[in-house]
Amino acid sequence: MPVEIEAGGLRGGKPEIFLQTPANELYPAFSPDGKWIAYRSVEAGNSEIYVRSFPDKGGKWQISNSGGAFAVWARNGRELFYRTMEQQIMVVSYTAKGDSFVPDKPRPWSATKLADTGAVQNFDISPDGKRMLALIPAEAARANNHVTFLLNFGDELRRRSGVGR
Repeated sequence: MPVEIEAGGLRGGKPEIFLQTPANELYPAFSPDGKWIAYRSVEAGNSEIYVRSFPDKGGKWQISNSGGAFAVWARNGRELFYRTMEQQIMVVSYTAKGDSFVPDKPRPWSATKLADTGAVQNFDISPDGKRMLALIPAEAARANNHVTFLLNFGDELRRRSGVGR
């Protein structure tokens, strides 16, 4: 759907079908440059990750080769991550040449298995590409199984620094 800025807000245009196949296709993710979409498809009976150009020009590239879900693009424009059905993060380096997408062979990003969250994404990469957020089982040997929530950070910062007094 085209989106336009209008009077300080957003207005959606007429929706257009991007892809219509008999397969079950889920969890689309745009590449950082907006020229590619990675998604999960169960077209061949297995859940695999595919990439298509945007807008669709008919090319399709299979990225995973032994199951995949939840593709995540690194902002560096050179890597695509996905989760296997065995809860492992894989990474694929790639190059884009015109209307062609050239993926390298997938390789494990880490040997650490993720927590099985079913149909919910359980990892993401930071915008700078230097850190990965992942849900791992609490019983994993190196698991840090506590969470700290910092609320009202600005108020706490002002209180500690004495600004505004």
